[in-house]
Amino acid sequence: MDQRQVAQIAMQASGVAKKGLMLKVGVVAGVLFFVGLLLMGALMPTPSAEASTCEDTGPGTGPAAPDTTSANASQVSRTIHQQQLTHAKTIDKVAKKLRLPGKATLIALMTAMQESTLQNLDHGHADSIGLFQQRPAAKWGTEAQIMKPEFAATSFFQGRGGNKGLKDIANWQTRPPGEVAQAVQKSAHPELYAGHESVVRGLAKEAGINLGRKGTSTGNGSSQADDASSGETPSTCKGTDTDESSGSGTTTKGKFKDGKNDGWPAPVHNPRTTREAIAWARGQTNAGRSWERLCLRFVSTAYGYGPTRQYRAIEQWGDTSARMKHPGDRHPPPGALMYWSTGKGRAGHVAIYLGGGKIASNDIERVGYIDIVPASEIEAKWGSTYLGWTVPLLP
Repeated sequence: MDQRQVAQIAMQASGVAKKGLMLKVGVVAGVLFFVGLLLMGALMPTPSAEASTCEDTGPGTGPAAPDTTSANASQVSRTIHQQQLTHAKTIDKVAKKLRLPGKATLIALMTAMQESTLQNLDHGHADSIGLFQQRPAAKWGTEAQIMKPEFAATSFFQGRGGNKGLKDIANWQTRPPGEVAQAVQKSAHPELYAGHESVVRGLAKEAGINLGRKGTSTGNGSSQADDASSGETPSTCKGTDTDESSGSGTTTKGKFKDGKNDGWPAPVHNPRTTREAIAWARGQTNAGRSWERLCLRFVSTAYGYGPTRQYRAIEQWGDTSARMKHPGDRHPPPGALMYWSTGKGRAGHVAIYLGGGKIASNDIERVGYIDIVPASEIEAKWGSTYLGWTVPLLP
């Protein structure tokens, strides 16, 4: 429930430490091992701080950026997707048992997608675990209890151990879903929950979950009037395509179409113009330079800059002024920077929009290289969540 980047670094460091302990068979062996590492470091290139910008690392990151060189990558992705469908159904089952409306399910799914990528993780920041990354130390339950999806979902809806649940949040049924999720979770990245709405609506449709289901705002025993007023509200995802036949405002991932840049709130003066940046980005498909995990560096270089103040795409998105952002909008103008969340506060991804539904992106077709691909490939291949686009205002 705190910063996920810190969590990953801590977990990776912990893993290295454990391996180091296993190798300690004596002082001499330890020294030799250390010297060996130094020699390797001298012979191999040192990765920059941006090495984790676009591809997730650490425990549980496979679905966000699968290893495209692995023959089993697609099977792993399908297995994780099935787990997400199963957990989504469990969360909805609990919501229905509590007589909560479809919007409660939507908020819980958005929350779990951000916190755990809708996986029942046995690790996280500090002692955070489970679908909602609840902490035994914070009295959300014992470790064994929190690892039970039904228990965790019930806690999210009803609260536990002095922690507020969804139904304890004032006027939750009329507030934006991401705002309600943050009121329960108290995350260090409150802006990220809203970015999952489009994806979880599509997942709910696939799982046969009715997000338009009526219910009560406080759980069991509410009035008939309350039942009538607390059903699903229209999607807050700007610019997403909607399945009109479903009757429940269900959104799909949809395609990207060109928008106009006349809505940009301020003139942008970059070293390269939009046209020059797009031409340069296109030219990198055959340049031979490796951009592995360097998506933010790539778009910054496209506009004529070096490194940005941030070295993770998700941080650049969060650092960009709200008036420069278009959350969820699938009509970016050519030259815009498009952002995706890779789940659970990880590094994220950014690409430059070329127009015609295409982006120039690293790592999507070939690890380390730039290819021109449909913008929808980031969601389809990596299972990432589209956050929106911003004006190309970089450092």
